[in-house]
Amino acid sequence: MNIFLQKKQINSKKILRICGSKSESNRLLLLQALFPSIHLENLSTSDDTKIMMEALKSPFETINIHHAGTAMRFLTAFFSIYEGKKTILTGSERMKERPIKILVEALQKLGAKIDYLEKEGFPPLQIIGKKMENNEVSLQANISSQYISALALIGGTFDNELKINLIGNCTSLPYIKMTLSLLEQIGITTSFRNNQIFIKKEKKIEPKTITIEPDWSSASYFYSLVALSNVGTSIFLPSFKENSLQGDKKLVEIYDFFGVKTIFNKNGIEIIKKSEPKSSFFSYNMTDTPDIAQTISVTCVGLGIDCHLTELHTLKIKETDRLSALQNELQKLGQIVKITENEIFINSQKILENIEIDTYNDHRMAMAFASLFPKVSIVIKNKEVVSKSYPNFWKDLASLID
Repeated sequence: MNIFLQKKQINSKKILRICGSKSESNRLLLLQALFPSIHLENLSTSDDTKIMMEALKSPFETINIHHAGTAMRFLTAFFSIYEGKKTILTGSERMKERPIKILVEALQKLGAKIDYLEKEGFPPLQIIGKKMENNEVSLQANISSQYISALALIGGTFDNELKINLIGNCTSLPYIKMTLSLLEQIGITTSFRNNQIFIKKEKKIEPKTITIEPDWSSASYFYSLVALSNVGTSIFLPSFKENSLQGDKKLVEIYDFFGVKTIFNKNGIEIIKKSEPKSSFFSYNMTDTPDIAQTISVTCVGLGIDCHLTELHTLKIKETDRLSALQNELQKLGQIVKITENEIFINSQKILENIEIDTYNDHRMAMAFASLFPKVSIVIKNKEVVSKSYPNFWKDLASLID
């Protein structure tokens, strides 16, 4: 089903409640499965988190995680240490094209029994859960931080301290730090120094309640919407923290360039359009924040700003090839776009009206392009894809223009 967004300014000084972070929720659900004394509040309502919850409790041998990439990586590690349990992890046709070899090889070096059922290096996987025999592993750090997080999350169950050696520069480093911080919160000692991660075994985890912060990635679409609105437009987002674990908190820094200020108080954040952008060209290294690349690209186009974003190689293995998808849809809007394996260059032009945006079964494509409606009327195809991370997105968006 498509949705038509008519050109319109949003109402100022609105309050919008965003559910818990998908990234934090999925990590903590795995930890809760390993250490049941943990109690979680404000879990994400996303499809990915629901899939993670169902998979962790599933009595069945075959588990289909559909498009949920985080679940595929985390559950591969989880079921590897689930002694005596045979699990077949499968997913959508796109999931079967998303590489997982680096994680599988790392787990196999630790002693895991994992076999590919179709194509070498890709799901579906057959996993026979067993006790790990080794406690040290090395892997490339510049592919996906989720491989590293998956290993770290199970580290507290090893008989001896788990040592993870990282080769090269880390992609999405804040997500690795988030994982380690969550381990520390539940009582597992970690350290990260000189490209080495250490996870100590913890015999007993004391009962505790963890309240999950709202999702900064979801907030990005409203940062974009405010940036594309009139000066003075503001939205209040409750419960966001200044000391957030989430890497996408860099929105505060990034959107300051676009004239959007973030005001923190004890109850959350106010994002307010204070001025026009600082210049007509924006360049940024996205190593730590690749998930908001689509949002920033659309913001630049909406503001008529030329854009150069780098370190986007991980976008090639997401729900779709996000770089190619961005190029295709921005060109439909009349923009001049060039991509490489890890960069996007946008020469902003006058935006064409009433264009239908394909979403490629990718939630972030739909939500990123939706923020253009203060500038032009636009059609977003297959609007239901947003449920992967933000089921209430269209309802929340509508509340801003009532």
